[in-house]
Amino acid sequence: MNSKILDINYKVGEVELTYKSTSKARSKIYSSEDAYKYLLPTYKEGTICYKEYFKVLFLNQASQILGYTLISEGGITDTTVDVRVILQAALLTNSVAIILAHNHPSGNLKPSRQDMEITKQVKDAAQLMRIKIVDHLILTDAGYYSFADEGQL
Repeated sequence: MNSKILDINYKVGEVELTYKSTSKARSKIYSSEDAYKYLLPTYKEGTICYKEYFKVLFLNQASQILGYTLISEGGITDTTVDVRVILQAALLTNSVAIILAHNHPSGNLKPSRQDMEITKQVKDAAQLMRIKIVDHLILTDAGYYSFADEGQL
């Protein structure tokens, strides 16, 4: 037997996982309107009508906002969303609930087939981690569509 095989260096680098909230005050989400009012200012002026952005709002057990993050940035008609990235962020923030959100640059508030699919995929995956999907909002500068309010969750 070749002893060289047994001399493999099995050292691997340590992975450091961190989450740092930049917010001291914790706003509470009572409704889809509250979530919309919090998320709308996260879009720089003019960008909500420019291209699609997918964001997630993280909540603790008391429905207080831990923060938000940009998951993906796309083009005029869509953006690619990776469910694993959403769950990774939710786990890092110790969230027990999340609100999905993305904008429609067209101003159309009707959810697409892809919007329905990603909502179901995230909901199914999050359920395994005991993370609740409270809502999925489609935002425009003129208003929003709530999956929860419309019975789509």
